[in-house]
Formats: sequence, structure tokens, C-alpha cells
Amino acid sequence: MLIRPEQEQDHDAIAEVTAMAFAAMEHSNQNESAIVAALRDAGALAVSLVAVDKNDVIGHIALSPVTIDGEHQGWFGLGPLSVRPDRQGAGVGSALVRQGLAQIQAQGAAGCVLLGNPAFYRRFGFENDSALRFEGAPPRYFMRLSFGTSTPAGRVEFHSGFRCL
Repeated sequence: MLIRPEQEQDHDAIAEVTAMAFAAMEHSNQNESAIVAALRDAGALAVSLVAVDKNDVIGHIALSPVTIDGEHQGWFGLGPLSVRPDRQGAGVGSALVRQGLAQIQAQGAAGCVLLGNPAFYRRFGFENDSALRFEGAPPRYFMRLSFGTSTPAGRVEFHSGFRCL
């Protein structure tokens, strides 16, 4: 498996993998592919990586800037993270998360937030923090990972691409 930046010819495969990955997810409203496209169209994909095996895209991760109390503070949002269902549980998602976090850190990120499964994301250091809030989601699923010694407080908003549908 190879992890590399997305290329234009990957866009259809990313949409397909994303749709497949979220198809059976009870919490999904099935707009994750549209979110990735909206972030791409807005130039808001700070990191967009694909996992490729034998020239097939089997996974994708997107990271984009977020605001905290309306200000950009060097924090990013992770998501969507997608792995083809027949490859889930084999380390593809973990590899994408590690590489994505490394890339935003290299870009000078102060931290990362996400809305996701605590059982999966805690292994990377993500934790709940009541000082950072994301309205409209159960707090236990909203998590953060600070790359420095301080963490801001306030209301987090993801890029408007997340409101595409």
C-alpha cells in the first residue's frame, strides 16, 4: 500500500470509496462525497491523501482549516476519512490518519479536531475537551488533538464545505 497526495484522476475513485465507506453508517446522511468535492472546489483541502494498492484507491483522508470563535488559529478538521469496506480493519485508516496528522504538523498546525468514533481516534491521542465545542453533535464524539502546550477554548466551525447539502 502506498499513501500519496490525491491527483486529479483520483477524484472519481475518492468519491466512490467515500460513498461505499459511509453507506452502512447509521450516523451518516450520505453527503461525505459531496463534502470532499466542496472542500476541493473551495481550495480548502489542506491535506488530501489517498491510500493506493495495486493502482486502486482503497482509502482517503481530508483535512481542512477550522475556526474557533470565528478565528483561524492554526487548527484543522480531520474528515471525512474513508476506507473501502473490504479493506477496513487492516490498518489503512490508521496509516492515513498518521500521515495526515504528520502533514498538517509539518505545515505548522496547532492542533486538529474531528467528529468521530472515540474508540478509533483515541489511539492517535485525540481526546474530549469541554473547552472546545461543536454544536449539533454529541460531545463524546467531538475530539481534539493539540500539537502544542496550549489548547484554545471556544466554538469550532468546520469549513462551509461541510454544509454543502
